[in-house]
Amino acid sequence: DQGWRIEIKKYPKLTEIGAWRKEADGSIYGGYYTQNDIKEIVQYAQSRFINIVPEIEMPGHCLASLASYPENSCTGGPFEVTNLWGVMKDVYCAGRDSTFYFLQDILDEVIELFPSKYIHIGGDEVLKDRWKACPRCQERIRKEGLKDEHELQSYFVQRIVNYLESKNKKAIGWDEILEGGLAKGAIVQSWQGYKGAIEAAKQHHYTICSPTFYTYLNYDPDNLDLQTAYSFEPIPDELTDKEKKYILGGEANLWTEYAPQETVDSKLFPRILALSEVFWSSKQNKNYDNFYQRLQAVYSDLTALGIQYGRESKIISYNINFD
Repeated sequence: DQGWRIEIKKYPKLTEIGAWRKEADGSIYGGYYTQNDIKEIVQYAQSRFINIVPEIEMPGHCLASLASYPENSCTGGPFEVTNLWGVMKDVYCAGRDSTFYFLQDILDEVIELFPSKYIHIGGDEVLKDRWKACPRCQERIRKEGLKDEHELQSYFVQRIVNYLESKNKKAIGWDEILEGGLAKGAIVQSWQGYKGAIEAAKQHHYTICSPTFYTYLNYDPDNLDLQTAYSFEPIPDELTDKEKKYILGGEANLWTEYAPQETVDSKLFPRILALSEVFWSSKQNKNYDNFYQRLQAVYSDLTALGIQYGRESKIISYNINFD
């Protein structure tokens, strides 16, 4: 919603218009990665055995795209790239075939840039207000024999999943893609707790666990301290041994719109070290006291590397007692 960040040559307005927003004080903020930038970043990552998975958000969180090409909306606009955070009512129109052709064109260029097996398509926080009032979307619901707007979202996701599979790619979506029926072949990333991962695994769908309480590093240590991060267990106990095989792993999330560049180190470190050990250790081999002791020796290495690490926990903790 707040900015389109990747050059798409077939649709130049995405970066001419969508990459820039007007702040409350009237200043213009924005920028984007050129395709050459992306190629350089991908090559750099590959040399370090890192696989970059791009996320192209749909059918919601797309106001920057709609500001650039309002014909892909239900109302026709006009729209502005927003400088506010939240969930917006305007989403891609699911009743227009042209919307899907637009997204397929974008995905074609993204696929050329990223060799990743996986493409993230978002799918989270999609308000249904516009679809409920849109004649085209309502006609799509009737034509496809769908029950409601939740099933329309499932239709939307399934259509994109099918397209990516035709390109030998796997689609990942946030756990809201479970609403209205999980698209065949989609991988669920569970961020609203464990529920989405459990539901997906029980349906024999692969899933990624990244519940906010343990893994969202844009949270201050007051809300997510080092010990809480270390206590994270990516594989829910509620699953059977067979179902646990559908847990691909976890993810540590740092949304950098909430973390200006000068704060990134302090958001990541030292909590990323705790989560790294979580992801690469068996549950029975985890021991926080042992980890914490080893961590103290690492701080001098972080300093030597110029990493400006942050706090482990709250600055002040207190208890209230009534006599």
